[in-house]
Amino acid sequence: RPRARGAGKKLALTQIERLENYPEAVPRLRQHLDETERQRQAIEGCLKDLGADTSTMKDWGTKLMANLQGMGHMMSSDEVLKNALASHAFERFEAASYRSLIAAAEAANEPKVAQVAREILKQEEEMADWVWDQIPHLTDKYLQRSAAGLSAKV
Repeated sequence: RPRARGAGKKLALTQIERLENYPEAVPRLRQHLDETERQRQAIEGCLKDLGADTSTMKDWGTKLMANLQGMGHMMSSDEVLKNALASHAFERFEAASYRSLIAAAEAANEPKVAQVAREILKQEEEMADWVWDQIPHLTDKYLQRSAAGLSAKV
């Protein structure tokens, strides 16, 4: 399982490193990568407290989604735009998942789990909002670079 998490993190780092033409996005993406690691640790702590462990299926699913997103966009000329759209959708998916987890934790009378999920939900919503706000700027910059004959990918 650590290998699956490592693969997703490695892909995220690769995508961040490839953003040479869009350096303004790098600090926020690195910040969210750090948040994601802390989120993983918090969720694993909750699972341990409950006597459970992270599931193989969850790790496999995370690895698969990250790899498919990265491979699917890497060769396209509008990679940066497709990555932004996919990232926004994924952040919203994560936020919805945490809303569901909050409801389940409250129904199970697990206030610590609900609180951890609320904190993560806030971070995921903030990241989704940030990505959403970046789409017009990324699109403009992509179009300008493309019109000037410069590499517009990443």
